[in-house]
Amino acid sequence: MAITYQLDGSIATIAMDDGKMNALSFDVFTELGAAFDRAEADRAAVVLAGRAGAFSAGFDLKILGSGGADAKRLVLAGFELASRVFAFPAPVVAACTGHTIAMGAFLALAADVRVGALGPFKVGANEVAIGLVMPYFALELSRHQLAPTYFHRAMTTAEMFAPSEAVTAGFFDRVVPADEVQATARTVAEQLAKLGRSVFAATKLRARARGIEALRAAIDADAHA
Repeated sequence: MAITYQLDGSIATIAMDDGKMNALSFDVFTELGAAFDRAEADRAAVVLAGRAGAFSAGFDLKILGSGGADAKRLVLAGFELASRVFAFPAPVVAACTGHTIAMGAFLALAADVRVGALGPFKVGANEVAIGLVMPYFALELSRHQLAPTYFHRAMTTAEMFAPSEAVTAGFFDRVVPADEVQATARTVAEQLAKLGRSVFAATKLRARARGIEALRAAIDADAHA
């Protein structure tokens, strides 16, 4: 997958594009981590974007399906990155340009604001539907971000949502035509970048303190599950 980093003023755009469904692999998580390192050093707000038609459909199934130690390491690497995004000291806006599924949905949920694309796209977590017990991390992040009335439907029954209902559920904050997603996300990021950085970071940490603590405990629990 190609991970690109572009700094324009106070906004860093980190874009994922593998030409397909943006499967999340070890290399992807390493490159995304390096991109967030750059954004933090640049003191930039972040737009995390997918490609046309797909933000991400989740973990690389070739690795996940093999099971064993590699699959577990991949899952934990994804959770560590999402946990970092959740506590990132600058605003993060997810530009969900299409399908946003499983780990792709959890990565988006870690952002401060999520802009989704209108269209025939699926949004949600399909772990239970494909025979996987939902990880503790996914449950805790979703509990923090999703509307209570949708939490059970999204986590336990593996219900998938169209983009408009994903707003009601809490996966997205707003939806716009697909060709406007990245521009809208940038506009939101520019607005957030005007906030005092230290004030924003301190308030975000206060507001998400219980969530950050719960996510750290959940990663530990998943590591030992």
